[in-house]
Amino acid sequence: MSQKSTKYIFVTGGVASSLGKGIISASLAKLLQARGHSVTIQKLDPYLNVDPGTLNPYEHGECYVTEDGAETDLDLGHYERFLNVATSQANNVTTGRIYQSVISKERKGAYLGKTVQVIPHITNEIKEHVQILGNTGMYEFIVTEIGGTVGDIESLPFIESARQLKWEHPDDVLVIHLTLLPYLATSGEIKTKPTQHSVQKLREYGIQPDILVCRTEREIEQEIKEKIARFCNVSVEAVIESIDAETIYEVPLLMEKEKLDQVVLKMLNIPIVNEPNLTAWKGFLSNLKSPKKTVEIGLVGKYVELKDAYKSIAEAFVHAGASLNCQVELKWIHSESLEENNLEGHLSGLSGILVAPGFGTRGIEGKIKAVKYARENNIPFLGICLGMQVAVIEYARNVLGWEGAHTVEIDPKTSYPVIDMMEEQKNIVKMGGTMRLGAFKCKLKEDSKIFDAYGQKDITERHRHRYEFNSKFRSQFEESGMIATGVNPDNGLVEVVEIPTHRYFVGVQFHPEYKSTVENPHALFKSFITAAVTVKEEKLTMA
Repeated sequence: MSQKSTKYIFVTGGVASSLGKGIISASLAKLLQARGHSVTIQKLDPYLNVDPGTLNPYEHGECYVTEDGAETDLDLGHYERFLNVATSQANNVTTGRIYQSVISKERKGAYLGKTVQVIPHITNEIKEHVQILGNTGMYEFIVTEIGGTVGDIESLPFIESARQLKWEHPDDVLVIHLTLLPYLATSGEIKTKPTQHSVQKLREYGIQPDILVCRTEREIEQEIKEKIARFCNVSVEAVIESIDAETIYEVPLLMEKEKLDQVVLKMLNIPIVNEPNLTAWKGFLSNLKSPKKTVEIGLVGKYVELKDAYKSIAEAFVHAGASLNCQVELKWIHSESLEENNLEGHLSGLSGILVAPGFGTRGIEGKIKAVKYARENNIPFLGICLGMQVAVIEYARNVLGWEGAHTVEIDPKTSYPVIDMMEEQKNIVKMGGTMRLGAFKCKLKEDSKIFDAYGQKDITERHRHRYEFNSKFRSQFEESGMIATGVNPDNGLVEVVEIPTHRYFVGVQFHPEYKSTVENPHALFKSFITAAVTVKEEKLTMA
């Protein structure tokens, strides 16, 4: 442990997956932060992929990208959105990374000829990774979410590592177990048995949880809390109700009401000095729940049946909308479903259209049709990453008249490769972690929508791509009316395109959604929503 005795809080899950360990971890961290403590959160993922960068979104939802270019689990997005603090490579550890590190050391002879085993070598490696952030001296608390469910074979080394750390440093380690209390309508009862079995399984692995957070559809009576405490060997105050909420952003206030943070501080023998300052958070929630206006925006993508694939975009709309006292109603539109004969039905009533990021051929022609519809009907448009690229393709085909213009990702032999692979990407063979990743500079052109949004010329935004606007065509685009309004100052890569004659047409190569938080809604999303609201108000005036 670090010299300052950093406190480590492990969050495990039982009974069922998708109970919300990430939201509980982020909510606890938010409450501790609101009391003036320095805190960060990390995620231990039990899969063997080194990171989620090569995973299909259907497998694992969105791949979130940090400032330092780490491709991580989408829960890190929740951590940043709640804490308003950037995460890094050290905040997400997978089994794949652990084994890769251990095997690399073995190949170098680091273990002096010893037999390499799960215990102690894998568990030692996990413990080292868990403590990297704590050893910086920057944080009083490290909240560590262990992915998966207790009983899964894959997560056993992580559970064992947590057990060892708790044994080695009993005063500095706490375990919170998130579990489910199902309600059976036939008997009219909340059932505690699944929770009891889940805790029993955790204790088989040598861990007695300190706190139980119980997901439930109905309020838990004191009698039930006492029963759980008795059978699971925890104090009654350590049985925390986590009732279903309308929005994830209510959870910190629900946990404050249940005194989760106070129980944690008491168990770690830390004096409770300050009340949590949640004024800004409550103001955000008030705006979120009582908006003065609404606007409908279409999100066009090829993974819309799995909304976690666009989690950061959806949450960025929540943050920006609340800051403008506006509820953004997203219409999820599958790009494969868009054809010339149904565009009106899907898009005509919208006040804004966002074309989402992605990779590959599927659904791209539908995205191009959506861009064309937005451009020709003067509907506010925002394209992100591939969304920006298809805007360039659409313009090349339908304004410049370049038949067959495309991205070389899909058509390597196109006569008009308006989107080309970046030069430094052309000789890369390994796919994992080799894209243009993380934060890069961008210089904005004044007298542009993007400059109006940010209010400054120099920005940095996060990237995740291999393909870029082909600068050899830039002059033809600009002469015909699509302007490069954002350029990387170091290499001249075009990062932003706009059509100034359109009321709002902006395409960005970067991912602004990754940097949007509750306390700092992203300026570009606010700008886009404002344009969409104006369209709606004009329609109402004309009606």
